[in-house]
Amino acid sequence: KSFLRVIIILISVFLVLGVGFMLFASYNYRALEAEVIEDADLVTIADGTYRGNYRVFPVEAIVDVVIKNHKIEEIQLVKHVNGMGQAAEALPSQVVEAQTLQVDLVSGASFSSKVILLAIEDALTHAAD
Repeated sequence: KSFLRVIIILISVFLVLGVGFMLFASYNYRALEAEVIEDADLVTIADGTYRGNYRVFPVEAIVDVVIKNHKIEEIQLVKHVNGMGQAAEALPSQVVEAQTLQVDLVSGASFSSKVILLAIEDALTHAAD
């Protein structure tokens, strides 16, 4: 009987934690959807390498953005913690090519896509300060 009681308690704890995690992740996703990604005025940004980061559980991105002659020369994805959003790692090269943050999110990796773009925006925002 005591073994069965322990099993029931463990299952209950895992269910509560699982539901809590799903609710928390859902809340983060809705908040992230509301974030608006803004382009920086590259004319105001001096040449250099600027670090940006953005984190919304469970995704995090750190980028280094290289500006040369008021253009985005290169974006290095320094760190990308993700679940299934690895496909979003193609976005930095798309931003360099387009010279704008207004690129399409990667289907199936929209959470990671938005976090990476917001990390790039963070770098450019700090660069303009």
